[in-house]
Amino acid sequence: MNAPAMAVHVPLHPHPMPSAWRAMAGVLRRDLRLALRRKAEWLSALFFFVLVAALFPLAIGPEPDTLRRIGPGVLWVAALLASMLSLGRLFEADHQDGSMAQLALSAAPLAWLVSAKLLAHWLISGLPLVVLSPLLGLQFGLGPEVLGMLALTLLIGTPVLSLLGGIGAALTLGVRGGGVLQSLLLLPLYVPVLVFGTGAVEAQMRGLGAQAHVSVLLALLLAAAALSPWACAAAVRLALE
Repeated sequence: MNAPAMAVHVPLHPHPMPSAWRAMAGVLRRDLRLALRRKAEWLSALFFFVLVAALFPLAIGPEPDTLRRIGPGVLWVAALLASMLSLGRLFEADHQDGSMAQLALSAAPLAWLVSAKLLAHWLISGLPLVVLSPLLGLQFGLGPEVLGMLALTLLIGTPVLSLLGGIGAALTLGVRGGGVLQSLLLLPLYVPVLVFGTGAVEAQMRGLGAQAHVSVLLALLLAAAALSPWACAAAVRLALE
């Protein structure tokens, strides 16, 4: 007689492999938790933004027309410099402790994981600037419509700063004195964002249409979102070799 065949149990719902979206969410949660533990690193950039915006009216004087004219440019330059200050440890800390090498070996695409880190950087260092900008704009005598346009342009422009800044941070990863080189690389890339951001606010202030400037900012955001994660991932892989 033939021996009875052994039954093989096949699970109907095997445990799925972690998807790229889950990996991105894990990296995002991790970076946000680390930022809450290292508050001094991102609060310093926020304090810098507030101090620059608060000290300029004291240095320029109380002339209302002058303050209204320079206000958008001052706030935009302060936001740009504050964003650059927070780029120093975007990838550096993970590179030093080996976490970046583990991310590169992950099954999820490195560009997706880098996207999560860039999003965390904007949530930590860019979004607070957008929230504070209308309040700081009041001391320059800006009207409600102008303050709204300022907040809108910063809401669109600060993610571009984070995305482009990620490229600079990745290219200078592991380089001694990389902060100076990072600034030289990023400032030319930041100029279009600064020009169209301030241009939109000034056009709103003069009663002209700001739609063209906002459309260009949106185009820059889409282009940076499409290209920056892949460029950062390629630069990180080069730094790890």
